[in-house]
Amino acid sequence: MKVLLFGATGMVGQGVLRECLLDDRVEFTVTIGRTTTGKTNPKLCEIEHKDLFDYSSIESQLTGFDACFFCLGISSAGLKEAEYRRVTYDLTLVAANILVKLNPNLVFTYVSGTGTDSTEKGHSMWARVKGETENALLRLPFKAAYMFRPGMIEALHGIKSKTKLYRMIYPLMTPLFPILNAVFPNQMTTTEKIGRAMIQVAAQGAPKTILESRDINSLVN
Repeated sequence: MKVLLFGATGMVGQGVLRECLLDDRVEFTVTIGRTTTGKTNPKLCEIEHKDLFDYSSIESQLTGFDACFFCLGISSAGLKEAEYRRVTYDLTLVAANILVKLNPNLVFTYVSGTGTDSTEKGHSMWARVKGETENALLRLPFKAAYMFRPGMIEALHGIKSKTKLYRMIYPLMTPLFPILNAVFPNQMTTTEKIGRAMIQVAAQGAPKTILESRDINSLVN
């Protein structure tokens, strides 16, 4: 299958890209973002596109895809709701609407997070906005859409987060991951498992559309 990947330079996106390049079911991967990963692979093409709210100039390059893995996102820390919503909801839906028009048989997977509020009415700003985004994506006429809600994510294979706070925390957390995995197996997952699970749902589907860490892990264990 041919995959379009958003957010390939982020922690989750790096893991998803790695698995796409390793998996024989993925024939070709196209990344799209304001910056490229710089990786070289015969199965990889990278599109550097500065304005992620307007795809008119590259629309011809966004056809013929079987799956889109949308791993693009930002932390809500320090942001007002309007600022966070613009990137989390508006940017995502701009991309999703153009893709569903150009690729009616597309499987769309979106990285959300545990605690996302599907009711859109809770007190947590980020959870409401994520819930609104999920709900809007699920209403679009894709072949299928899956919302990934990982909890704590262990970054494997040398992958590092772009977020400064996470880069500070992860080295301290690394020795604790085996313990956390043993005590909280349903709340933990890895960058590798997320990538493999995305490929799995794109290729064969999943029993439900909202996938928590335990569901992500079960798809690949």
